[in-house]
Amino acid sequence: MIKINTISNDDNWKRYLKNPNTFIQNKINKFNKKFKKYKKNILLCTLVLTDSNEIRKLNKNFRKKNKTTDVLSFPFYTKKEFKKKIKMNKEIYLGDIIVNLNKIKNKENKNHFITEFNKLWIHGLTHLFGYDHKKDLDFLKMTKMEKKFISYLN
Repeated sequence: MIKINTISNDDNWKRYLKNPNTFIQNKINKFNKKFKKYKKNILLCTLVLTDSNEIRKLNKNFRKKNKTTDVLSFPFYTKKEFKKKIKMNKEIYLGDIIVNLNKIKNKENKNHFITEFNKLWIHGLTHLFGYDHKKDLDFLKMTKMEKKFISYLN
């Protein structure tokens, strides 16, 4: 089971999602009903909802890239480490996901905003499970997993 702690340090998010925490909890409840792989474990992560200035600072500090981006992920474990941990621990902290409102708020309508937001936080979650997109084959595997995860939200 996945549990997400949602933190919003930007009130502008409430213009698009009245209660971001409730929105994420509803989505993660749907996700957990279909995601059976780790049903005996509790997988925890934090989702931070922020803006371009904050995400640029994080990107600069942690990735040495002085530019804004749509989503950042900070996994606590590599895929290999995660597989070991999951066998030994019932509860695991996966890491952090940061989503930038400014990269999605200009979408034409609310439904499109929701779709793009879901893609971003699911992309971040997929990174927390150890997937990356550095090589073409890895990109294909990650994209396939993201599509599967997004289908769980409906």
